[in-house]
Amino acid sequence: MLALRLTRAARPAVQLRRLLVAAASGGTGFLLLGTLGYALGHPETPGTALPRLAWCVVPLAATVHLALAVARTDPGTRPRPGLSAVGLGPARLMAVSALTTALSTALGSLLALVAFLHLRGDLKGLPFDGAAAGFLAAGRPLPLPGALILLALVPALACATVALALRPRDPRPARRDARTFGRFGAYGHTAGKETFGAYGRFGTRLRAPARRAESDRTTGDAADGPSGADGADGRDGTDGAEGARADGAPVGGAETGAAAGTGAADAPEAHPEGAGAPAPPPAPRTAPAGLPWGVATVAAGLTVQAYAGRTVPALVHLPSDAVAVLAGWALTAFGLVLAGPGLTHLCGRLLQSARPGALRLLAGRGLMAEATRIGRPLGVLCAVTSAAYALTALSHGPATAFGPLTTLGALVVTGCTVATLLTAAVEARQCRAETTAALLRLGAPATMLRGAALLRAAALLVLFGPLTVAVADLAALPSAR
Repeated sequence: MLALRLTRAARPAVQLRRLLVAAASGGTGFLLLGTLGYALGHPETPGTALPRLAWCVVPLAATVHLALAVARTDPGTRPRPGLSAVGLGPARLMAVSALTTALSTALGSLLALVAFLHLRGDLKGLPFDGAAAGFLAAGRPLPLPGALILLALVPALACATVALALRPRDPRPARRDARTFGRFGAYGHTAGKETFGAYGRFGTRLRAPARRAESDRTTGDAADGPSGADGADGRDGTDGAEGARADGAPVGGAETGAAAGTGAADAPEAHPEGAGAPAPPPAPRTAPAGLPWGVATVAAGLTVQAYAGRTVPALVHLPSDAVAVLAGWALTAFGLVLAGPGLTHLCGRLLQSARPGALRLLAGRGLMAEATRIGRPLGVLCAVTSAAYALTALSHGPATAFGPLTTLGALVVTGCTVATLLTAAVEARQCRAETTAALLRLGAPATMLRGAALLRAAALLVLFGPLTVAVADLAALPSAR
């Protein structure tokens, strides 16, 4: 009920994105039903429907990717302060996002079933003078359980992907315990020897930090004793501080640890969350580590295509050479997706190089901050565009010989890819809304912010455009000779 209310009360832009998910789900569901119709129409060769079913994996993955991107940008299911008090914690919001995605994809699957039955003539006769009766098996009964199973693939996969990606995570870093245990299969060495049975005695582990602090203080006093109160060795008790640092105690002296009653490992518990403790500084952003692996995967995919064969892979019947070519294309596409964030980060770094001004600095830092969020959809778009360009180049013009289902599949994949990229851009804009508001309060002109956005788009186009054309030419070169 809550998912239905959030769906009904959403903004028009949010509703448009959900309708795009429903349309993509409907197109993918119709392709799956078209595969079932082809299998019904050719009962003498049931194995020929398997390659068609395998081709449906590409639009299925594109639809699930779009559904995940739309779920990330849904403002109704975003965690906000005070929602946990009314029972809407992170787990409940994740469930609401998954249910909302399931509703959108189920609507698309239902529309696909209605369109499929209408084109088969099961509702009011054959439309379009029976033009679609050939590949939809109009004269044969439709197995309803098989059709429902195929239609349930998109909602189930999309719902599971959204639930897995938006599952609650602990934002605090994992606590690293500084205690080391000896005995009984543990690693490390204890600071002092223990008697037999002391390991399991009640309270032994709790008193260990206090004993460590007391021993550190004794060590510091012993180090200060021979040198006198004035520090005759010229270091004013630095040896004691070094011993405290080596034992894991704070450098500022053992008295601090003794007054707190805990060691360095128990320091986070002294200031629980929400008790006025200072927030830890954010971790510095590092460059995405997938660029070298992505380049290597793209090179491996192009090499597989070069050594695979000289024939263009057919869209239905897959000979052995075509399977190798498709494997090379898959490796190339995966490499582009893997290298997308690194290339975006590199583009931002190049944009702010050579004494940049405020405009280039703002655009470059924005690209570096959004490298992971924008880079992967850009890599997917680059892979899809290069594959379409290579197929068009190999067919010597527009693909007029492709059937209606192939055209529908190409439209679904292309539309989902572009919509996912635009949705990722919307998500990036939502994430930097506070930064934009702060810049406007500081007096930054709005024209500079718009110019920075245009500069980011132009830089990405300059980098990824030639890359797409180069990958497509290299992919089509072995098959064209």
